[in-house]
Amino acid sequence: MMKKSCFFIGHREAEPEIQPILTDAISKAITIDGIEEFIVGRYGGFDRLAATAVIAAKKDYPYIQLYMLLPYHPAEKRVDLPDGFDGLIYPDGMEKVPQKAAIIRANRYAVDHCDYLIAYAWHPASNARNLVEYAQRREARGLIKVTLLITPKE
Repeated sequence: MMKKSCFFIGHREAEPEIQPILTDAISKAITIDGIEEFIVGRYGGFDRLAATAVIAAKKDYPYIQLYMLLPYHPAEKRVDLPDGFDGLIYPDGMEKVPQKAAIIRANRYAVDHCDYLIAYAWHPASNARNLVEYAQRREARGLIKVTLLITPKE
């Protein structure tokens, strides 16, 4: 049986104040939904907060794994595996995707292949928000579970 996986999507501008609700969402994903694999990008503040929270969660749940999603082929843009990560994921078929569309396509791939999405996307006209709306359409068909993080000030 395949492990259940969770992807994170969010804006580059993510305030550290969301860390407690992010940590809580990760804990619930693990304990309630049985998530064992987490996948995060590497290009923004939310990605860094999510990776930090999963690495911290490994202390309580040592069996969970953290992977970095790569939109660009590792031969083109070398990537060293950061501390706390268990591996890198480069989606199939990405070699043919134009570089300017690579991040969007890799994120879509992750949503299509994960069981769970934790999102922090509040800019109405953004790629992150568009991906959340796409994931919510998939959720309506029972294909993914979406958790939107809302900060107290919103």
